Amino acid sequence: MNRDDILKEEVQDITLDDLKGLNNYLDILAKIHGFTASSVFLGSRILKDMVKDADLRFISFTANLVSTGLRGLFADMISRGYFNVIITTGGTIDHDIARSFGGKYYKGIFEYDDNMLREMRIHRLGNVLVPFESYGKVVEDVVKEVLDDVIKEKKEWPVYELLWEFGKRIKDNNSILRSAYEKKVPIFVPGVIDGSFGTNLFIRSQFNGLRINLFEDMRNVKDMIFSCNKSGALIIGGGISKHHTIWWNQFKDGLDYAVYLTTAQEYDGSLSGAKPREAISWNKIKENAENTVIYGDATVILPILASVLLS
Repeated sequence: MNRDDILKEEVQDITLDDLKGLNNYLDILAKIHGFTASSVFLGSRILKDMVKDADLRFISFTANLVSTGLRGLFADMISRGYFNVIITTGGTIDHDIARSFGGKYYKGIFEYDDNMLREMRIHRLGNVLVPFESYGKVVEDVVKEVLDDVIKEKKEWPVYELLWEFGKRIKDNNSILRSAYEKKVPIFVPGVIDGSFGTNLFIRSQFNGLRINLFEDMRNVKDMIFSCNKSGALIIGGGISKHHTIWWNQFKDGLDYAVYLTTAQEYDGSLSGAKPREAISWNKIKENAENTVIYGDATVILPILASVLLS
């Protein structure tokens, strides 16, 4: 087996238009009702109510999903105005920049030998394959080019504004950064230094004096929380992006709407596995909030869930 045998078929982004007809499947799930079917249907109802009623609508997700075709779906939902705040992890920025500037991600399998892949200069992210040349060097070159430009304007940047500057320079319609820039939706990345993008920001700062101001990001999300009437969140996955979303909402007595989509369990006490009922005890979700947790792989569940937005 050689490299060309493995890197054959690219991962393809989807949009809401690809989901036409899937919303009828939600009616089938309502009839089935049992187990996951009932939670997916309930989640779709809550999501629909949230989009209609909440003026502050969070979407929170982890970076691994951006290596898949869900990247285009995230971008499309933002472009169409369904969400007006994004909270995510550092790797989201890595993958979005890499794929926006020519990096190609490929379909693979979990069972490939990782020693073989390393020899072939291929990273593996589950069953997604990322050639070396599609990732690190792409992010490094883009960060250098953009920073050389924006540093002429000012040396200190809130992260969300800096990300808009990157989005402004992207021509890929499936880019999350581009959609966020065009709609002026802030992307908050509390763990921004954890990844290639953040590391390259640090490296360049040693030469050009760049400073990032995370406190300004916090001020922005604080102002949005305190000025909103109702807030809701679609939270996909766990970790820092999930916690940052529910943490800030405690200062307005909690989310009014919350849909969790996860594979994590609560038995170990982790935040990633905590159910909405635990967030109620912390004042992060209101006691009378519409909420549910859906267990399953986001690459399967999210397209079904998001199809409700077309109805």
